[in-house]
Amino acid sequence: MTQKSAANPGFGFNPQDDLNDLRMSDKSMALLEHVKRFCAETVEPMHAKFEKAGEGRANRWSYTPEQLALLEGAKNQAKKEGLWNFFLPDAHTGEGLKNLDYAYIAGVLGRYPMASECMNCSAPDTGNMEVIERVGTPEQKERWLKPLLAGEIRSAYAMTELHHASSDAKNVATTAVLEGDEWVINGEKHYISGAGDPRCKIMITMVRTSPDAAPHKQQSQILVPTDAPGVKIIGPQHVFGEDDAPHGHMHIVFDNVRVPKSNILLGEGRGFEISQVRLGPGRIHHCMRSIGQAEKALDLMTKRGMSRKAFGKELAYLGGNLEILSRARIEIEAMRLMVLKAAKAMDVLGNKEARIWVHMVKAMVPEKVCKIIDQAIQMYGALGVSQHTPLAHMYTHQRTLRLADGPDEVHHMVVGRNEAQQFKGTAEDMTSAMVWRS
Repeated sequence: MTQKSAANPGFGFNPQDDLNDLRMSDKSMALLEHVKRFCAETVEPMHAKFEKAGEGRANRWSYTPEQLALLEGAKNQAKKEGLWNFFLPDAHTGEGLKNLDYAYIAGVLGRYPMASECMNCSAPDTGNMEVIERVGTPEQKERWLKPLLAGEIRSAYAMTELHHASSDAKNVATTAVLEGDEWVINGEKHYISGAGDPRCKIMITMVRTSPDAAPHKQQSQILVPTDAPGVKIIGPQHVFGEDDAPHGHMHIVFDNVRVPKSNILLGEGRGFEISQVRLGPGRIHHCMRSIGQAEKALDLMTKRGMSRKAFGKELAYLGGNLEILSRARIEIEAMRLMVLKAAKAMDVLGNKEARIWVHMVKAMVPEKVCKIIDQAIQMYGALGVSQHTPLAHMYTHQRTLRLADGPDEVHHMVVGRNEAQQFKGTAEDMTSAMVWRS
């Protein structure tokens, strides 16, 4: 077996290493085919009806009764067919899939805009459910996890702040002060995804509770109901000019918000610890779904290239377009293998030891998927940025992922620092330097 360490968590290649067995389990193969059928036969036609039913609604920050009926119908059908809560590797609350098995399934979900929600596997709910399931009290689970697992409500994760660099969680300035049996919360958050949804009932909120403690012990995470007095949703942050209603990415002010002392998760000063529990799986789930987005973009790009002619040839055969198609396929397969291996690392090593793998795929995948979608847009010309293809929306989502759950630079910093750490205190190999200078 390959020797693993904190500095080198299974890097390199050993044909006998468990990390390199990326086969889906036999028991999940039938499930994968079932998901594909459900997406094609139920989710895709429902999505078209859902979009049409929402046209011209008076309140953009709501859903029409017809939309909700269509969505609930698909969700109920998914429950009936056993296609529910795949993301939780726990048979008591989810499907009990390994991360590796879920990676294959999430790749399918990523191809269909509403597939994840129909099977209760959409962000930010998945990360929030995993946190409450892992560290919540029985009372917290009963009140919030139970309806989330049932798909009856939605949630948000309030960490990012407007006036502070939120790529460093230690910068959080929103405060929570204990007064008697209540936490009093004051501060400002922005880009809180999903908080605009009228079904959003609870936010996991990162706050500073212990300013005199060590830097990584100052933060806590507290459950804050969206209807708590003093929670003021100022409005949406626009993304490439769109407000993403009714989901939204909201600017929120906490003005003397009072919640029970028991709403704290895990304990005072353990917010940073909880963020690692949440962000690891969340990051890789994004990347899993992004593989499906890349596949969809390549399909669209290829169909367009083979169905349109200019200068007497199909577009695919003009200029360097064949090489663009080739590179897209190569990049997709490389990304897929990286995501599968990161998922397998989580299964074999555990989330903490596999974190470098997760950072690697989060740095790699959204950037490369963005490029593939951009190339698909170029193949379509002006139509590619219009409402007549899904590509513009796909691009904005993927470009946003390069910021969500940490920007590219943070992930590269973690991976690069891990490499540098292996040679800390060692002398420079001058023979290598001479080779590079020759």
